[in-house]
Formats: sequence, structure tokens, C-alpha cells
Amino acid sequence: MNDSFMPLFRNVRNAVTFHAGDTIFYEGDAGEVAYVVLEGELEILLHGKHLDTATQGSIVGEMSLIDNEHRSGTVIAKTDVKLAPIAQKEFTFMVQETPYFALHVMHIMANRLRHQHLD
Repeated sequence: MNDSFMPLFRNVRNAVTFHAGDTIFYEGDAGEVAYVVLEGELEILLHGKHLDTATQGSIVGEMSLIDNEHRSGTVIAKTDVKLAPIAQKEFTFMVQETPYFALHVMHIMANRLRHQHLD
């Protein structure tokens, strides 16, 4: 994520933590929140294969908030992580009110789609 967005999430009060090896969500789960990685690394799997690594400032789970479909992949904590959850209402507000945030989300999605087709 563009560093200019990180201050929006640094002081979140509802941050959640997971330990290395914990599953954040599974492919097929209902998607109710997206997460911004505040600390640590996440592994993103598609059909059980490594797709991407999300690091500080990355966002995961955004597709479910965009299309209201089930999770398209599984996300596992590679290290201990601290995440800022973003519910549908907050996500929609940020996309509408912060054009650069919306572009950043589209950039992340495009990169993951490109990686998906390289295998």
C-alpha cells in the first residue's frame, strides 16, 4: 500500500493479531471484512498454491467486499501479524472518498491476477 495511506490505519482500535501459521480465512468462506497488514507477512494461496505474499501496507480480502462473493483464496500468517479489519461500509467509504485508495486496491488486484496466470 502506498505509505501515504498507512497513517489512516496506524491508530485503529480494532486491530487483530494472529500468530505465524494461523489461518486468517479460507477459500470459500463468506467475506465480511478486508484486512490491511499493519505488521508481519501473510501468504495468499489460490487452490492451495502460493499466489502472493502480503506485507505491511497490503490489503487482503478486498474482492469479497467488492463482489459479495465467497473468498477466492486462503490467507495464512507467515509471521505473527497485526491486521486492521475494514468492514464493507468502511471499505466502500474509503473507495468513494479516497480515489488513490481505490486505485491502490485495483493495482493489488491486477497484480494478483497477473501472478495467477503465470503458473
